[in-house]
Amino acid sequence: MIQMELSKIIIDEKSQEQVIVLKEKTGTRLLPIIIGINEALAIRLKLSNFEPPRPLTHDLLKSVIETLGAAVEKIFIDKVIDNTFHAKIFLKHQDGSDVLVDARPSDSIALAVRCSAPVFVEDEILERSSLK
Repeated sequence: MIQMELSKIIIDEKSQEQVIVLKEKTGTRLLPIIIGINEALAIRLKLSNFEPPRPLTHDLLKSVIETLGAAVEKIFIDKVIDNTFHAKIFLKHQDGSDVLVDARPSDSIALAVRCSAPVFVEDEILERSSLK
């Protein structure tokens, strides 16, 4: 697993495809991931410290996780199937148990931004899909 950080968000409101770019935390590889406009805006709003009057979807998800006594431990982009990235959200319950949830990378990253959780990518994915 390679730790990544959000490098940039590219939003083109005329296009259905937006791009987030993850950068290797201790290296130079970049991983572009195509996401939807709603997820891109949700990430950008949080990064710009915008506080909506009511919870947005990812804020709601964070609240539900915390209300149920868990915390987002990390996000892991673990595979690519038919050119589609797949991710897992690792939750740590207050009783010490772990919960693994399948998710889209876009939703996972939007949640990670809200929870200050680290994002990891499988090294093999970086080898095949990264920009140098």
